[in-house]
Amino acid sequence: QVQLVEPGGGLVQAGGSLRLSCAAPGRTFSSSTIGWFRQAPGKEREFVSAISWNGGATSYADSVKGRFTISRDNTKNTVYLQMNSLKPEDTAVYSCAASYYAVNARADQYRNWGQGTQVTVSS
Repeated sequence: QVQLVEPGGGLVQAGGSLRLSCAAPGRTFSSSTIGWFRQAPGKEREFVSAISWNGGATSYADSVKGRFTISRDNTKNTVYLQMNSLKPEDTAVYSCAASYYAVNARADQYRNWGQGTQVTVSS
């Protein structure tokens, strides 16, 4: 089973920006919806954003709308999550996953979960 990888996490001050990437080494996911989820310590995993196979449809959690932008470049087999105006409450492990379904926020409809990347926002 192909596992997605998510380079790009790190430590940033509040108000700063980070860009996460999601890739599938050696495989293509150009026909899949890709979703980003995050999990903070002691909290449930929550949906962040998702993008359809051709980028024509996107979805965002209310908490990140207007600050985060999801995009994809199928020629590079990569999905990006640009995170601006970061807040301490954005601190979490961010993971990407693929789905056979249309854009949705249900974690149980995603597969090929990556290991996740830590994003820490200091105040």
